[in-house]
Amino acid sequence: MSLRCLALSGADIDPVIEGLAALRIRVFRDWPYLYDGDLDYERGYLRVYRDNPRAVVVAAFDGAALVGAATGLPMADADDEFAAAFADSAQDMSQIFYCAESVLLAQYRRQGAGHLFFDLREAHARALGLRAVAFCSVVRPHDHPARPASYTPLDGFWRKRGYAPLPGVVAQFHWRDVGQQDESAKPLQFWMKRL
Repeated sequence: MSLRCLALSGADIDPVIEGLAALRIRVFRDWPYLYDGDLDYERGYLRVYRDNPRAVVVAAFDGAALVGAATGLPMADADDEFAAAFADSAQDMSQIFYCAESVLLAQYRRQGAGHLFFDLREAHARALGLRAVAFCSVVRPHDHPARPASYTPLDGFWRKRGYAPLPGVVAQFHWRDVGQQDESAKPLQFWMKRL
């Protein structure tokens, strides 16, 4: 793998905010997210990681070019929509680290970056003294008209890393799909593993 991955926190995140905002829009525009993003929103959203001393951005570079990144922060610091998903569960949110997005340009996939993204975020969670790591993935209907025939979900990859879906722990988050005028709610299934 030709990529260099760095775990960044605090002010060290500032130099990658612009590139990560553009990456999120580009990568999440594809299936299954179909996200019609906005740079101003993205910049504001990513400053939350810069301003939180317990957050991390794992940045992947090819030379000087940012080609991928993964983010995370304690679940207690995450958006209310994500925390609300745990309201009826027995999970102790104060002990969970939330792995938010992982974005990587297509030409760099299947070279080990996904494992590095999880390895570095899990190490960050351990350093914070947290006992579990969770992330969520959008759930789309199998017969959705935009679903590519060749699409393979990442469930197998996540299971091999020790993650499993949390029954009934589903967040509802709103965004505008590509080609749509208005935002709509999307279900996001949480997966978790103990550290």
